[in-house]
Amino acid sequence: MDEALGGGLLPGSLTLLIGATGVGKTQLGMHFLQGGSEQEQRLGAVIDLSSRGDSQNHDGYSQRIAGLSLTTQVIDRDALACPFMSGPPAAVFPFLGYGGKRVLRSQMDVDEWHLLQAELNRRLPQLFRFVYRHLIHGGRRFVIDGIEPSEHTGDSIQLDLVELIDRRMLKQDHDWLAREVLREKFYDSQVAVEEHAYPAGHSAAVALVTTKHALLDQLMTAPLADGDLAAGANTVILLGRVMREGEMSRALYIAKHRGSYADSRVIPFTIENRGICF
Repeated sequence: MDEALGGGLLPGSLTLLIGATGVGKTQLGMHFLQGGSEQEQRLGAVIDLSSRGDSQNHDGYSQRIAGLSLTTQVIDRDALACPFMSGPPAAVFPFLGYGGKRVLRSQMDVDEWHLLQAELNRRLPQLFRFVYRHLIHGGRRFVIDGIEPSEHTGDSIQLDLVELIDRRMLKQDHDWLAREVLREKFYDSQVAVEEHAYPAGHSAAVALVTTKHALLDQLMTAPLADGDLAAGANTVILLGRVMREGEMSRALYIAKHRGSYADSRVIPFTIENRGICF
């Protein structure tokens, strides 16, 4: 994968993995996350935006691919703990809580939309703190999972959240993110903030976006500009099914990789017990 990307994914970048359910997006995202334990000596974090009633099985994939267990943060109980507390933060943050919530504006009436906005505003400080804790503890890789298909970018609250995480958290200077997290306690915590300073723009996010199209050909022929998110992403990788030797199999195509070489071929892969195999 690094060879196909001319060296790999770069710090400070946003990458979109786009494909249908079950094609391998989460497993590829977990490979990226696990690479952090080797390169940065930190595993990284999963922000699960899934609105369904179950998780994306990140812990199961992690144990199978790398033998590492992922802990899940409990919403509302430990999410607002002191960010400077000792010990590594939890690896998975289930932002929407698997409550079966709708996330597309077209699926809700006005009252439902306002209720969702109020709920998100209540939980956003927890998300800011989760990301900040990982950054000050050396985490540099973030996988954003569970994004449902939508016809229009403005219809999805999840795509808005991806943009928020990328621009207002990961690309923000450490002291400005600390202000968002600590609020009125910022000035009392300035010594701790500077002791935990980290370089801005050295983390990378991989967002896993589900599409209704299952065939890779369909994804490759569709317009790339999926609103502002795809236009602003550094790298866009399409995953889908292809016909090979009379059988359906999986393959990916690097549709965009800004500022670097990228392989122009359709690259087949399989999914085995150890994860993605090229």
